[in-house]
Amino acid sequence: MAMAPTARLILGSIAFAIFWVLAVFPAVPFLPIGRTAGSLLGAMLMVLFQVTTPDEAFAAIDLPILGLLFGTMVVSVFLERAGMFKHLGRLLSWKSKGGKDLLCRICIVSAISSALFTNDTCCVVLTEFILKVSRQNNLPPQPFLLALASSANIGSATTPIGNPQNLVIAVQSKITFEKFLFGILPAMVLGIAVNISILLIYFSKLLSTEKFEVEVESVAEIIPEDDVTFHRFSPATMSHLNCLPNLDLNDGIDAVVQCSSCKEYGRGDNLRNRLSISENEALLTTTGRSSSMMNCSSNSLITQALNEKECSTERWKDLLWNACVYLVTVGMLIALLMGLSMSWSAISAALALIVLDFKDARPCLEKVSYSLLIFFCGMFITVDGFNQTGLPSALWDFMEPFARIDTMEGVAVLALVILFLSNIASNVPTVLLLGARVAASAAAISPAEETRAWLILAWVSTVAGNLSLLGSAANLIVCEQARRAQVGYNLSFFGHLRFGLPSTLIITAVGLFLIRNY
Repeated sequence: MAMAPTARLILGSIAFAIFWVLAVFPAVPFLPIGRTAGSLLGAMLMVLFQVTTPDEAFAAIDLPILGLLFGTMVVSVFLERAGMFKHLGRLLSWKSKGGKDLLCRICIVSAISSALFTNDTCCVVLTEFILKVSRQNNLPPQPFLLALASSANIGSATTPIGNPQNLVIAVQSKITFEKFLFGILPAMVLGIAVNISILLIYFSKLLSTEKFEVEVESVAEIIPEDDVTFHRFSPATMSHLNCLPNLDLNDGIDAVVQCSSCKEYGRGDNLRNRLSISENEALLTTTGRSSSMMNCSSNSLITQALNEKECSTERWKDLLWNACVYLVTVGMLIALLMGLSMSWSAISAALALIVLDFKDARPCLEKVSYSLLIFFCGMFITVDGFNQTGLPSALWDFMEPFARIDTMEGVAVLALVILFLSNIASNVPTVLLLGARVAASAAAISPAEETRAWLILAWVSTVAGNLSLLGSAANLIVCEQARRAQVGYNLSFFGHLRFGLPSTLIITAVGLFLIRNY
């Protein structure tokens, strides 16, 4: 592509620079408007500076990517309602044998769940749980937080629905879900094994305690609310009446009469009659109370039986609903593996769950991250406008001879460029800027090399997120969730970098070797 006129080149570069600053540093002091508004500002400036036309701007928005992103977010909301992530949390702590065992489980579970439900979702739902488990077991949280974030990034590279940049690659490259999965799966498995090894070596002293020492801070932390049994008290009974001695009132009356004079005998007879009447009234009263209390007890038992029946019915409804959610999700994955449209498969699964829920869908749809969808819209327009300036093409023309995919040296140079840009400009803009150019360069060699180039771009741009704290949204989610949690922990930038730099370079190299020979 030829370079645009100087004025358009400068204005387009300024608009992209503003977008980049706000995307990487969303809370800059001079314009703290955030990433979403920053992407819209960049898009508006591209049109305002006449770098791109309004029609070209609307055409730049990739609707299939937005549809796939929306569908997977809705499905994730229903999976969370169905308790999917609670089960994952319980799996992490079930019969755990120590810190090292827990770290291995976190790596494996987060890798698999992020491949199926996106790395951001995985990090959102598991961070607080990991903090609580580490706190209860007197273990330092840093190894487990790094294990969660790094493994979620590595695992998300496996599928097109694992992260946003993979969505872009899958839609633009037309690579099927199956080919994408099996092309990167070996690299992911070996990458997770290497990541576990590096974590165990790096934190060997902190994880040396094999036996858990549970720190009890409150009963609520030890006994989950779901496991507490609420006892119903039975109605009180008059059993104490049966324990009283049998008193013969006539004996007392006769004793009184015998000690009285004859004149008082009549008075004793009247007393006998009055006591006899009082005795009858007392017996009737006691009988009435006992009957009333028996009725109350019977009503209470009936109410309790009805409540238990209602609870049992609700439990079966919940089980049936959860089964429907899991079946629809599995159906979506099967449709993706069969090569059907990824966008419409995800949207169809989302709508099926909304219909099966048979409720107002507004509470569910409110949990969708519309700010992320809007961010993508603005980013598509901004990156397309920057491409029209011709500057990215000129830079790639300079790098292309050194980054040919048919040589190991070229693959290494290409990987370093992707690693650098992914941490400077973020991974999704990097994919949008380099994707078509890298694929076109590889297609000139062979069609197989074109597919391999897309897979390399997916692998390197995703693993690049482990390099620094700002390299991936998943890292920032873990950091922010940990800081805000009740048992908060602050994950520092340099604390992440000390582990992330060697880990990223080693895992990237291991994966590239396997993908290049795919």
